[in-house]
Amino acid sequence: MPKPYKIPQSVLVVIYTPARDVLLLRRADTQEDFWQSVTGSKDGTDEAWAVTAAREVWEETGIDCRQGAALAAQLQDWHLENVYAIYPHWAHRYAPGVTHNTERVFGLQVPLGTPVTLSPREHTAYQWLPVREAATLCFSGSNAQAIERLENAGIFERN
Repeated sequence: MPKPYKIPQSVLVVIYTPARDVLLLRRADTQEDFWQSVTGSKDGTDEAWAVTAAREVWEETGIDCRQGAALAAQLQDWHLENVYAIYPHWAHRYAPGVTHNTERVFGLQVPLGTPVTLSPREHTAYQWLPVREAATLCFSGSNAQAIERLENAGIFERN
């Protein structure tokens, strides 16, 4: 049975500490040093953005921010969407004729020392970096821009 096509709606979740250290993951499915934040597609068109974000964080890092978890309230929808052309080497994952993806951006503040457990089929390494270093290392421009928003202080802080 063929694998179903990916839905061209995904999330980008920037995970960071109160000190603004950002978690980056190195992808396992590329030859390059491809570093990124948590990303992933919806499982169904009716899946809520926040549900997708929490599921992807859990699957890729082992950090639980799903509904009812201690970190659930820390998952914040930044109400930003990026639309971009799907990279040619990943186009086969989408239905014929699908050329663009819509990416919804979230942030997740976690305590310093939060353990990370990688999914080895998705990522081979992780690191915590200051905002500028993390943004510079990201392969994706939209990922770098999302990380850079953390420098603009209090707009994402909880009161």
